[in-house]
Amino acid sequence: MVKVTIDEQSLEVEAGSTVLAAAERLGIDIPTFCYWKRLPPLASCRMCLVEIEGLRRLQPACATVAADGMVVRTNTPLIEETRSSMLDMLLANHPLDCPICDKGGECELQDMVMAYGPGESRFHDPKRVFHSKDIRLSPVIIMNVNRCIQCQRCVRMCEEVVGAVALGTVDKGMDTAVTGFEGSLASCDQCGNCVEVCPVGALMSFPYRYRARPWDLAETDTICPHCGTGCQLTVGARKGEFMRVRSDWEHGVNRETLCVRGRFGLDFIESRDRIKRPMIRRDGALTPVSWEEAGDFLRQRLGVVEGKAAGGLISPRLPNEVLYQFQKLMRTVFRTNNVDCSSRWSTPLDILAPIVASFYSREPLGQVIGKDCVLIIGGNVTEENPVTEYLLRDAVRRRNTRLLMLSARPSRLDADARAVLRAHPGGEAQSLAAVVAALAAVADEGLPGDILALTSGTIASSGANDALDRLVSTLREDRSVTLLVSVDLLRSTLARETLQQLGNLLQLLRLLGKEPSLQFLFDRANQMGAWDMGVLPGVLPGLGPVADEATRTKFERSWGAELPREPGADFDAMLELCENRRMGVLYVVGSDPIMSYPDREFVERALGAANLLIVQDAFLTDTAGLADVVLPATGYGEESGTFTNNEGRTQALRKFREPAFDARGNLAIFDFTAALREQALQPSANAVFDEMTRLVPAYEGLTWEGLGADGAFTTSAPQPWASGFFAPLSAPGVTDVLQLITGNCLFHNGYVSERSETLNSVADDPFIEMSAEDAARHSLSDGDQVLVRSARGELTAKLKVNRRFPNGLVFVPENYRALRLNSLMRRGEYPCPVEIRACAKRAASALDEERV
Repeated sequence: MVKVTIDEQSLEVEAGSTVLAAAERLGIDIPTFCYWKRLPPLASCRMCLVEIEGLRRLQPACATVAADGMVVRTNTPLIEETRSSMLDMLLANHPLDCPICDKGGECELQDMVMAYGPGESRFHDPKRVFHSKDIRLSPVIIMNVNRCIQCQRCVRMCEEVVGAVALGTVDKGMDTAVTGFEGSLASCDQCGNCVEVCPVGALMSFPYRYRARPWDLAETDTICPHCGTGCQLTVGARKGEFMRVRSDWEHGVNRETLCVRGRFGLDFIESRDRIKRPMIRRDGALTPVSWEEAGDFLRQRLGVVEGKAAGGLISPRLPNEVLYQFQKLMRTVFRTNNVDCSSRWSTPLDILAPIVASFYSREPLGQVIGKDCVLIIGGNVTEENPVTEYLLRDAVRRRNTRLLMLSARPSRLDADARAVLRAHPGGEAQSLAAVVAALAAVADEGLPGDILALTSGTIASSGANDALDRLVSTLREDRSVTLLVSVDLLRSTLARETLQQLGNLLQLLRLLGKEPSLQFLFDRANQMGAWDMGVLPGVLPGLGPVADEATRTKFERSWGAELPREPGADFDAMLELCENRRMGVLYVVGSDPIMSYPDREFVERALGAANLLIVQDAFLTDTAGLADVVLPATGYGEESGTFTNNEGRTQALRKFREPAFDARGNLAIFDFTAALREQALQPSANAVFDEMTRLVPAYEGLTWEGLGADGAFTTSAPQPWASGFFAPLSAPGVTDVLQLITGNCLFHNGYVSERSETLNSVADDPFIEMSAEDAARHSLSDGDQVLVRSARGELTAKLKVNRRFPNGLVFVPENYRALRLNSLMRRGEYPCPVEIRACAKRAASALDEERV
């Protein structure tokens, strides 16, 4: 610690702290332009100059390290004159267009001029003008170069935090201008973080431009609905109409940064596909009716299916309170444990639950990625959890965290990784087994003989040995290790085996004293909450087994109902029940399995065979189109509740608009449905929250008031690992046939985001991604219209050639409804074998147009 004195106030700060940081702790305001907390100091704007006793020249507070005994003054006449001169220079070329500038009312230059600026300018030359009109850099970002004060925040944010390197500067001195490549931002992430950090109106949000002033906005702090990172959002509305999204540096895991989906993708709530009124099926068609008519129809139909099997599927995008109440509805009113929260994969609870109980770290992401080493397993962080990628890049570049990658798809983080080990989809278990075997072989400590016996025969795949050696040596050298695991691994038919090998690795790291931390990278906003709330067929809230007498008794006493004793069916098994005409009622809430479940034809056939299909949703989905009863529910922003993110942090999801049309709250609809069977459920979110925090161990002690702006962490009591070591599998067979894989793309997440007009304006058209070598082998070029065909179906889309993409794979994002991607896939098969060729009709049409 070092002791410094600033404006006659003394304090002790950690060695390496800057004068600016020390002054901030004392509540002393030092003005800055180029400085930003997420960025290394630049010290170019000179607004933060201070006097330091013993030094002849003024020093930049943002870049000067505090020394023991240092005496600093921040408000002398010389400093005030210098600040005034710097502002005078900035204003010399700055246009005086504040009345029409979107930054008016929250412009840092305005504030600085009012606080420190000269009363009269000494510059009388004509102002420098770059362009007479604003430049539309992209569908969401517009620029007025004349207003730029050359602070470089936007350029550095884009390169050092986001990693996109889409912005740069041209020319020099007072003629320096920020721009995109050839005046365009077509290749950038469109995240808008450059707009967020711009202190003036040089970079602006085009969707928000000229729509409102900041003092007109009613702002609500809430949580992003697009992925499991759980970013803090401040939503601005004017007279009830959604206007914009920004974020707050002081709160949330994201530290002000957002991805394109979070900043520009909330307009999906205005989608034209909103369900306006309840609907029932009459004469084969859905007919709008009143809630009373829907209730009468549903009561009659429920009476017909009384005594038959029931099942429920709910989206992990919904709040914890809705998820909790849904599984309670299914278990107490419909008397079934047939309940699930995902239609895209199965959840092998026998191995997943012990891993979560023994190794999951419910602590801040900044803390777990600040460890010596981070190993990312599966998925593509850049596209599935972009803000998590920003934080990881920051940890690598500024905190010297060593990054390791084990995945099938390349990501932008590969460039920052110490080792990148490619694993063929479905082969992750074998790759993890190879890591465990190699790590066990080089461990200095004596390991149990059963571990050495199980791993001795595991051989790494050829061609990956160098990467494997670097990865293992890093794991061996570092003292603490964090594993970030994409749930994309659960798509594979070998998901259980992959989780077993993950358990092996975690156990081995613990034996070696590495203090392993584990967190999942969820691509749905409340997947962690869905698991915690027990929306799974084999567990109750808190992940306690349904078959456990003590666990079941606790909930029976609280709910006043006897619960089924045996584990239920997952969604795949529910579809089997439907197809065999053994499913009386299937209740689907906020989910669209016709779009998401592999084998679309089978899903449509199975759902059509259910005696009664109830769909509760905000939007008219393909699944709703098959329903017998459609119940319009509130959408995002229309009900309050909580989300639990990847960290295990429970955060407040706040209402910022009234329900649209005749929609009702999800909890109210559950109570409405229960009443049809002469039972009652609690329709109040606060009451459900209180019950949830009383009965779910990890949530005990949480209060709504205690969530605050940063949320509150759920707790865990790590359980001893009792499953032992699992024998590795043999490697999957290598084939020359192209394999189709899927997942989320950068501009879309799931199916809700495609309802955003803004995201659709920046997103690529549906695309098919493959390696340059595979494209050349099939005589294809970037941008070609190509046809992908499987044994089940075919689709056409534009080809995107990626030189870093592994050979033998074809990637198609799952987010485009028009593609009907799941029509190509077969149940129980992932990845999917496909053929690919040029689309003859499109090619011929293009040739004809060229001739004309």
